[in-house]
Amino acid sequence: MSSAEAAPLPKHHRALVLETIEEGFKVKTVPTPRPDAGSAVVPILEAGVLSYHREIYSGERHHDFPKPIVGGLSAIARIAAVGPDAMVLQPGQLVFMDCVIRARDHPDSMFLIAIHEGMDAGSRRLGNEVWRDGAFAQYMKLPLKNCIPLGETRLCRELGYNFRELMYLTYLMVPFGGLRDIHLEPGETIVVCPATGGFGGAGVQVAIAMGARVIAMGRNEKELARLKEHVKKTSPTASIETVKMTGDRETDVAALKAFGTIDAIIDLTPPFACKSTHLKSAISCLRRGGRCSMMGYVEDVIHWNVIALNIALKRETYV
Repeated sequence: MSSAEAAPLPKHHRALVLETIEEGFKVKTVPTPRPDAGSAVVPILEAGVLSYHREIYSGERHHDFPKPIVGGLSAIARIAAVGPDAMVLQPGQLVFMDCVIRARDHPDSMFLIAIHEGMDAGSRRLGNEVWRDGAFAQYMKLPLKNCIPLGETRLCRELGYNFRELMYLTYLMVPFGGLRDIHLEPGETIVVCPATGGFGGAGVQVAIAMGARVIAMGRNEKELARLKEHVKKTSPTASIETVKMTGDRETDVAALKAFGTIDAIIDLTPPFACKSTHLKSAISCLRRGGRCSMMGYVEDVIHWNVIALNIALKRETYV
């Protein structure tokens, strides 16, 4: 059985290639990949960009990835060609391309394509030899299971989303995973901290969409107010409160407790804020049997009440 193509793939295409950290990205003409078993080739319609992408590719953030490499993240794309074992995905379909790659036979071997080569030998081999290049290109090859079909008629024609707006899924899916892990229920109260960054702000919006009451924590009161205004504009019935992080644990505890019982927390602290006390403050306010999704990088958060109050901690990391 041969692969399926909507139209013949071009022999070459343009891509943003990083050969060395010192030289930075250059536009180059590179061979267009061909699909084989378990893969698809897609033209990129919108490529996601992290707020700290520059820090990754400049070496400021010490992410390990092979070089030369085509940069990238997740993307909105359209299937151009699929391998012979594809049963559902067909050329022409609109898809969300997930940048999290896992080995077929060992899901613990995981890496972020064009961002980080992962933590074990298997992920490094996959990231170097198999799924190397990212979405900063006209075409990209990726595993079939990383192509998530999107209902184009419903999303784009009926609801009016454009491809750039759909690209926000890159941010929304991260906190959604953490909130799903702790089984957030409608009507519960959850602390999102810190809430004014890209992933934190997305976490607020996802929690609101799931029917929760949100307490958004952050250092910048102006950004907290802007976030609350945005949420209320798009979801007028949303229940959202804000708390300024002061750096003083007891002050933050008092501010959180003023809003009553807290059922859950999702933390998305970036590495540079790893010594902040805000998560300790939030955990101190959890009810008995509360849950905390730890998706950030805070150090030393275990408090006596984690054991005393039967609090569940779930640990994941975002990009």
